[in-house]
Amino acid sequence: MDTLRHGRRSASRLGGALLLAAAFMAQLTPRISSAADEPDVTHLPLRHVTDVPLPGRASRFDYESGDPERHLLFIAHLGDGEIVVFDTQHARVVDTIPHVDAVHGVLVVPELSRVFASATGTNEIVAFDEKTLKIVARMPGGVYPDGMAYAPEAHKLYVSDETGRTETVIDVSTNRRVRTIALGGEAGNTQYDPVSRHIFVNVQTRRQLVEIDPASDAIVARTDLPGAKGNHGLLIAPQARLAFIACEGNSRLLILDMRTMRVTQSFDVGRDPDVLAFDASANTVYVAGEAGVVSMFRIDGARVTKSGEGHLGPNAHVVYVDAATRRSYFPLASVDGHPMLRVMTQRPH
Repeated sequence: MDTLRHGRRSASRLGGALLLAAAFMAQLTPRISSAADEPDVTHLPLRHVTDVPLPGRASRFDYESGDPERHLLFIAHLGDGEIVVFDTQHARVVDTIPHVDAVHGVLVVPELSRVFASATGTNEIVAFDEKTLKIVARMPGGVYPDGMAYAPEAHKLYVSDETGRTETVIDVSTNRRVRTIALGGEAGNTQYDPVSRHIFVNVQTRRQLVEIDPASDAIVARTDLPGAKGNHGLLIAPQARLAFIACEGNSRLLILDMRTMRVTQSFDVGRDPDVLAFDASANTVYVAGEAGVVSMFRIDGARVTKSGEGHLGPNAHVVYVDAATRRSYFPLASVDGHPMLRVMTQRPH
């Protein structure tokens, strides 16, 4: 999910984190943010709930992934090479997982009680037990592993090897790499579609969406994306049969009808869109960008409308939404010089 790739790579080798105890002490001390750091929700259907201090340095965050049943949120702290474990029920940090060098992607698979992380600093996929938070395996991830998706029927994890221009396939039952699929271009984000039971991956240098059948690990289709430039972010709303494709090169969001595999709509979004999240309870898609602007879209049948857009915070390019509580979580690298988790909730209609 690298919008500023070269800058990230030079910074990604920065390792180490401050002691977690210091972060817990910091949670006891309220911080007053500057006006520039406050969320501007005038044009967003969101309400600010709270800001929770996070451990470590004021350095870059990347993906996050949640387990709603266990009320756990796993946040990739790329700049510190660790994963922050956050309790969404009690709004507090419960642990950190170190030694995940330059962690980019993180994906929790609740049915396996496993969490997978892409450690770009060592080009590995790191698996750890969700209950004990102990690392259980390390696997080759390619040249620059980034986003991940899990195909449950095939028991396989699919990893975007961004600069390697491939998709790495891992058998989660054996924790072994079993296939490398050549994409013919730089890989963007990867998503699983539970309706077709196929994997989809952005190939951003070819302006295509590639479809992979996990049964054979073969590419079964390539869809051209008119209007795309740097199609990196990807989200699938399965029941609506829509794919949302965020293009960092021209700050556009493309809507792809997965029945016809054609782009049907296109919207302007905040500069350098990155991570997308879906609130199924409200049929709402969030698009978070590097400029700190969040755009929100509502699905109505096969049509999509923009429901709001506003500045959420400095570099608010990562978002996770808990559909049960309708709360959204935005890790911010630096608010008054400290890392922070900004929690928002949807306002009632």
